[in-house]
Amino acid sequence: MLDRAIDTPVYVMKAELFKALGHPVRIRALELLSDGDRPVSTLLAEIGIEASHLSQHLAVLRRAGVVAKSRQGNTVTYTLVDDSLATMLDAARTFLLGSHGRTTEALGSNGQAR
Repeated sequence: MLDRAIDTPVYVMKAELFKALGHPVRIRALELLSDGDRPVSTLLAEIGIEASHLSQHLAVLRRAGVVAKSRQGNTVTYTLVDDSLATMLDAARTFLLGSHGRTTEALGSNGQAR
C-alpha cells in the first residue's frame, strides 16, 4: 500500500480526497468536527439523518483517512486527523462567498447577465 502512495501522483490523491468529501453530509460532519471531537450522538442530532446513513458517510471519511474514531464504553467519538482539513473547509467557504459576490455583481440587481 505504501508503494502505491509513493507511485501515485499527488493530483490523483487530491482527486480521491475530493471524491471522499463529495457529499453534503460528509462536509457537514467535517464542519462540526472542525470545532472539536464529537460523539456520534451529537453528530446525529446536528445533521439529522438516520444513524445507518451517518455511519456509512463516516466510514467513507475514515477510509479516506480524514477522520478517526475512538470508543469509550458505549460512546463512539470522531475527530479530524489534521487541522489542515478545517483550514481547507474555511478556504472553500471563502472562495464560495467571493464567487457568489462576483456572480451577484455580474448579474446586477435584476438577475440578468450584463
